[in-house]
This record gives sequence, C-alpha cells and structure tokens, in this order.
Amino acid sequence: MDIHTIYAIIGFFLASYSVIANDSVQTLGTFIASNSKVFKWYWLWVAASSVLVCTLFYGWYAYGGDISYGRLDKIPVMKIEWYHAAAPLVLVALTRVGIPVSTTFLVLSTFASTFILEKMLMKSIIGYGLAVMVAYVTWMVLAHFINEKLNAVKPENRKYWRTLQWFSTGFLWFSWLSHDMANIAVYLPRELPFDLLIGVAIVLTGWLGYIFYSHGGKIQEIVLEKTGSRFMRSATIIDLVYAVLLLYFKELNNIPMSTTWVFVGLLTGRELAIATVHRKEYSYKYVFPIIGKDFLKMLIGLAISVAMVLVIHSFLMDG
Repeated sequence: MDIHTIYAIIGFFLASYSVIANDSVQTLGTFIASNSKVFKWYWLWVAASSVLVCTLFYGWYAYGGDISYGRLDKIPVMKIEWYHAAAPLVLVALTRVGIPVSTTFLVLSTFASTFILEKMLMKSIIGYGLAVMVAYVTWMVLAHFINEKLNAVKPENRKYWRTLQWFSTGFLWFSWLSHDMANIAVYLPRELPFDLLIGVAIVLTGWLGYIFYSHGGKIQEIVLEKTGSRFMRSATIIDLVYAVLLLYFKELNNIPMSTTWVFVGLLTGRELAIATVHRKEYSYKYVFPIIGKDFLKMLIGLAISVAMVLVIHSFLMDG
C-alpha cells in the first residue's frame, strides 16, 4: 500500500463523516426535529439508511460503478496527496462549531481547476438566489392558509402528514445524495468494485447512525431556530420544495454545486415570507439577524475554501 492509497483512505473516512455530519442535516434535520419525540433514534436511522443504501446501489448500477452519479465528470482523476485528505479535516473542525460550510467547495475544489471552481461557484450562487425566490413565493401563498408558528394539525390528520413527511424526506434524501455523494466518491476509484461498494455502504450507514444518535449534532441548531421546523407539516413542505429544487439542478448539468447554499437560501426565503405575512407577530427585526448569521457563516466557509484552493494551486501543485 503506497502513501497515496493511505491518503485516499484517510480522505474517504474524513469526507464521509464530514458530509454526513455537516450536509446531511440539510435533508434530515427537519426529519429528526419533528420525529425525535415520537420514534426512537434507531428507527429513524434504519429508514434513512435504507434510502442511502438503495441510492448507492442504484447509482453504482446505473452509472457503471460510479456512485457520484456523473458529478465527477469534470473533475480529473489524480493521485491523492496529503492536502486532499486535509480538506475534509478542516470541514470536520468547522462542523464541530456549527458552521454550515459547503462540502462541495471545501472538498472538490482541492481537486478541481480554478475554471471548474468558478462554474461551481456560479451555479451555487444561482441556486441560492433561485431558492430564496421560490421559497418566498411558495410561503407567501402558504402563509395565508396556514400559520407555521403553530403546530395546528388536527390529531386525526397527523398520521397522514406523518406518512407524507416520511415519503418527502426519502425523496429529498435521494435527491441530495445524488448530488453530494461526489464529495466522498472523489477519494475512490471512479468504477467502484462491488466489495468496495459494500464497505462504503457500511461506513456511511455507521456515520449516519452516529448523527441520529446525537440528534443531528451542533449543526442542527440552524434548523431548530427556524420557524416551526420541528412541526411535522412544516418539515414536510420544506422537504418537498427542497427536493424539487435539487432535482432541477441535478438535471440542469453535471457541474457540482453547493447544496448548502440552496438549503440556506430556501430557509431564508421562507423566513422572509412568514415575516411579510405575519409582520405584527413576527417582524423583520427578528428575521434579519437569523438569516444574516447564516449568510455570514456561508461566506466564512467560502473564504476558507477559496483560500485552500489558492494555496494548493499556487504553491503545492506548482511546487
């Protein structure tokens, strides 16, 4: 086993943890928040792991062994160096303090050229802006019919909303995995052998179990502080809108993008719409500090990612 293989193994384990711990809360955060008092954590883990394994095996079968769903077509195959393995380590550290860093920028940008990085950034900015607009319009309409500051679902209707939420979360979880699996697969062979696929599935479901056991970890606070995110009906609607947005960008092209930016944009547009309709009870002075803090954390993550790319491309690669 040469040094590059060792770096690849280290990078894979760190990336798999950081992707699950940091980014998966975007898709599973509302699911955890609204179900943790109803179901034991291990039942939620089994449900999420089932979708994860099916997504892995489907991508492996449909894309000829490529579990990234073609997201790495623009990323060249290269020997893994120490700085490639160090990128997810930085992400792990930022995750521990609750900063919603884009895994795509921090991990894939160390492999990509500056030209691809620019395309990734532009697609992510468009994703953020589109998510804000779609969420704002959607919740401007919904806010006239339902008040998401209250958990007003009638008891006899809760089982229907619960079922719909589990399906919407499964759909979202699949859509998200088909995007962000590239951040893990970049450390693996592009045509993954079957035995290695089994190993990847075991590692990812293991990390996923830890996240459910810890109820989402520190990064979960971004979801919990948003209006009604613990409520089953609100969580279902958030998941459906987010899943449709991710599906749109998945079909748009195979350039990787930051799903974190789309997620934060979705929550931003939603909070602004709720504040617009219910401004007497939920004014902008409460909203702007929340969305401003999220946006600042995104910029911090982007700055760190760009700095790492510049250092790698300007000094380490050229050296």
